[in-house]
Parts: sequence; structure tokens; C-alpha cells
Amino acid sequence: MNHVTYFRVSTKKQGESTLGLLAQQNAVLKYLGNQTIIKEFVEIETGTNKKYRPILNEAIELCKKENAILVIAKLDRLARNVAFVSSLMDSKVKFIAVDMPEANELTIHIMACLLYT
Repeated sequence: MNHVTYFRVSTKKQGESTLGLLAQQNAVLKYLGNQTIIKEFVEIETGTNKKYRPILNEAIELCKKENAILVIAKLDRLARNVAFVSSLMDSKVKFIAVDMPEANELTIHIMACLLYT
């Protein structure tokens, strides 16, 4: 199976320091091992109340085109918004949050509700 990785930090300062990005990348690479990564996407954008995130949308479109799995380090790197997480699940793109890789759609939805409401 092919994978697309997505990493996000919230501020330009975090992006410049690269510490948050490196931690996410290390977690994902450790999880994937030698599995195929088609492309890596990095976004510097707040996750709060953002309905459109261009880099994440590119990653999702590539996943659809290549029938790949979107891999993120932590669920909160997708968004801090239940509706956003739900819309990703509705898109039928498979995704894995490395901090809870065994989570199914119900678990992810419940976690999003608990974390973001």
C-alpha cells in the first residue's frame, strides 16, 4: 500500500524551528518503516476553525488519485474541528493517526468530539 504523509504546525515560528515538524516526521517514519511514501506534505497553518487548507487538500486529492493512505502523526494535526475531521472521513480517504493507529472511524469521531468541543 502507498502512503501520503501530512505534517502541520500552527505558526511560522514553529515552521522555522522545525522541531515540531521533525517530531511528527520521526513518529510517522518509525511507524511506516520501509513502506512506500509517495509524497510528503508540510503545511504551516492554524488548525482552529479553518475550513479550507490547501496543502491538506492536495494531500487528500493525491490519496484519492493513487488510492493511498494519508498518514499523520497525531489527530490534532489534521484540525481542531470536529466537522473538518468528519468531512475527511466522508471523503472516503483512508487515514491513520500514528498516535492511535488501531482507531477506527467511530473511535476517531469520538476522539475528535472529546478533543475539540
